[in-house]
Amino acid sequence: MSFPRSSGVLLHPTSLPGRYGIGDLGPSALEFIDLLAAAGQRVWQVLPLGPTGYGDSPYQSFSSFAGNPLLISLEDLQSQGLLDEADLRAAPPFSPGRVNYEQVIAHRRALWPRVLERFEASGFAVRQRFDEFCREQASWLNDFALFMALKHAHDEVAWTRWEADIAARQPESVVWWSTHLTREIRLHTLLQFLFFDQWSRLRVHCRSKSIDILGDLPIFAAHDSADVWSNRELFRLDASGHPTVVAGVPPDYFSATGQLWGNPHYDWKRLEHTGYAWWIDRVRTLLTFVDRVRIDHFRGFVASWEVPADATTAITGAWKRGPGAALFEAMLKALTVPSLPFVAENLGVITPEVEALRRQFGFPGMAILQFAFGTDPQAPDFRPHNYSPNLVVYTGTHDNDTTVGWWRGGTGHSTRSDEDLAREREYASRYLRIENDREVHWDLIRAALASVADTAIIPVQDLLGLGNEARMNQPGTASGNWRWQLRPGQLTRDIAELLGVLTETYERTLRKRP
Repeated sequence: MSFPRSSGVLLHPTSLPGRYGIGDLGPSALEFIDLLAAAGQRVWQVLPLGPTGYGDSPYQSFSSFAGNPLLISLEDLQSQGLLDEADLRAAPPFSPGRVNYEQVIAHRRALWPRVLERFEASGFAVRQRFDEFCREQASWLNDFALFMALKHAHDEVAWTRWEADIAARQPESVVWWSTHLTREIRLHTLLQFLFFDQWSRLRVHCRSKSIDILGDLPIFAAHDSADVWSNRELFRLDASGHPTVVAGVPPDYFSATGQLWGNPHYDWKRLEHTGYAWWIDRVRTLLTFVDRVRIDHFRGFVASWEVPADATTAITGAWKRGPGAALFEAMLKALTVPSLPFVAENLGVITPEVEALRRQFGFPGMAILQFAFGTDPQAPDFRPHNYSPNLVVYTGTHDNDTTVGWWRGGTGHSTRSDEDLAREREYASRYLRIENDREVHWDLIRAALASVADTAIIPVQDLLGLGNEARMNQPGTASGNWRWQLRPGQLTRDIAELLGVLTETYERTLRKRP
């Protein structure tokens, strides 16, 4: 489907300013939404919202359905009487500007039992809403809560290292552990209720400001997740539950040896026999969170890169066919909608077959301005004079360096030589008429907003003109990512006003919903 001409900002909630070590769904999120509206923006793009696992990556979540409890606003819990001022005063000193996940996780784990205790003593109305939530989300919630309780009981190790009977979900073992972990299971269920409740209120606020939330759907599930543990038959695993092949991509712009993600591949034949029920449930749940969905690694639905599970790099992989149009046809039928509000991340090795699938369902593709002036095979398509309207243009994404970092040479460009960089900058300077290096981020922002692409998305780091110290993720690296955070007051009204002027100039400001 095509979207109205509009623009927006990419900022994951963890990167919002926060008093307690990480951005959350509380006051700073509401302030950010108000700032977007004041700047004429109509899209807030976020990364996957699930509880993060390996490397703190939102693309390696413990669940494809659950929300991340670290995003729960402690200030909102205090206003509900689930925490008190003493609880908040006892928080350790958090350093602004960078999320320390180890510190945040330890702090929240100490708080959550107090939240559960006070919730159990709360009034009938909220308890009734909690019971309704548990019934409505039972298809995934019970398995997820048990999985998380089991992980804690096993010192957070992967489920393949648990006792064989519970790793294999033997019914007797499930009953035994469910009985012995009743309190921990209830805690994880409550945290999901609190997350969904706060997110729902945030989404209502977005809608009151005519702002769509653009969410993110990773194509693969993490191996160490409730998804794989509770649905082993849907994934290509050996008898002990380990993947036989894992996902990744061949050598690319980010890495000369490719990217080895480690996620298990789907058994697409088995999923087809179920009518793709798990995928349909996943999308249905996500669409209760967001208005639009960016499908990560869209080309994987045509063919994905399969790497032997014992490989140390992604070089030895091969392309294997995916479900193609059948999956999206099943979604359309099951969800009873005329079109799917998807954006296809059609980056990387894109074949005519991939583009044919995208066009068949009318999904907008993506264009990345940072890739438009160099040696990327898609570079001509990423230059604004070649755009079509049904497109989402970015200065860069969460995987790119910031625009200022990219312009200066940045980090992590293992496949871009000094000569490539010099030619890239010379061409970009001619194309965009870049005259002042200090304003290069605004040159790219202006090019994105001025283009015919229906949607333009700007990472907040580019609005601020930050360098590579503000990069969110560097593909191919296992640690140190996803930690960047806005400092209080860093995103100013003056910056929002400048963005608003450009947004109005290029006619991307929408009328409010009736």
